[in-house]
Amino acid sequence: MSEETTPSPATPLQRGMDLLSNAAIGIAVVALLGLVAVQGWQVIARYVINDSPSWTEPVTVLLLTTAMSLGAASGVHTHRHFGFFLLADAAGPRLKRLLHALSPLVIAAIGAVMAYWGAVLLLDGLDIRIAGAPMPQSIGYLPLSIGGVLMVVFAVYRLLLVLRAPLTDEAR
Repeated sequence: MSEETTPSPATPLQRGMDLLSNAAIGIAVVALLGLVAVQGWQVIARYVINDSPSWTEPVTVLLLTTAMSLGAASGVHTHRHFGFFLLADAAGPRLKRLLHALSPLVIAAIGAVMAYWGAVLLLDGLDIRIAGAPMPQSIGYLPLSIGGVLMVVFAVYRLLLVLRAPLTDEAR
């Protein structure tokens, strides 16, 4: 590799963000595996034992929300989220930087709304129990709120990278 293509060593902040993203993905994977196990048990209990448990549906919804929220947040860190990159790539260096800075700001705003309202909805239903499961009715909003916070953290870090990049760089 030449000196120009040699990647720069990861900073402690970059390693921390990578570790946080990997932890989120790890938890999402465990949630998906749990979802498969719970749904597998649901099928066996319903069609083989003929005694369908009532707790499987709320647990499945919680596991699905966990996998979705943490996976989406990690996608912000790895820059594997939906975006309109063609416009930014066709723009000049200054407009490109502006557009690349606008993207994490929008993501941070969406994440903040998810985190705030997820927390409000979580707290609102903590004293109401789910039928068939010993959990609060609003527990499904906890991963949504955590995912929103992680989206904000990852988007602000991405904004920092864009603002620190040289003007001629792609700043992605």
